[in-house]
Amino acid sequence: MDDRGLSHAQTYGQSSWLVRGTVCRNLWTWKQILESEQRGDFSQLPGFGKPLDGLDRPYDETWWIKAKMQREGVSVLPPTLALRKEAEDILAALPEVRTEAEVRRMLTEVNEKIAEAVRRPPPGPLLNLKPLDVDALTGEWRAARDSF
Repeated sequence: MDDRGLSHAQTYGQSSWLVRGTVCRNLWTWKQILESEQRGDFSQLPGFGKPLDGLDRPYDETWWIKAKMQREGVSVLPPTLALRKEAEDILAALPEVRTEAEVRRMLTEVNEKIAEAVRRPPPGPLLNLKPLDVDALTGEWRAARDSF
């Protein structure tokens, strides 16, 4: 109550039930949190007891987008860099491929994408990538397979 006998809610134009309801809701929320803590519900969460990641870095408004993309393994590269990475990944994956037909299919697909990028250059840095030699790479794959 103030010196005029009015409550805080009446002084500031709020109805007293709204203030009491808010206080009750806040108390109920805190009670739920404290009970959960006592039961140990929070101790099983990932990251429990570890410092928050990124506190030493400047604030970035898109931190949650970047974190989600990193968790999901998604990257946003310009089309030319993405194509270079795809070609590298395919070359790295060749030793694990089981059949020669699959090797040829993978190399042909990436060559079609390279040819399209050479015909119509996408935005971004220069591609600087030549079509892969399907016959030579297939021969290398076959030789590596036969050596086992």
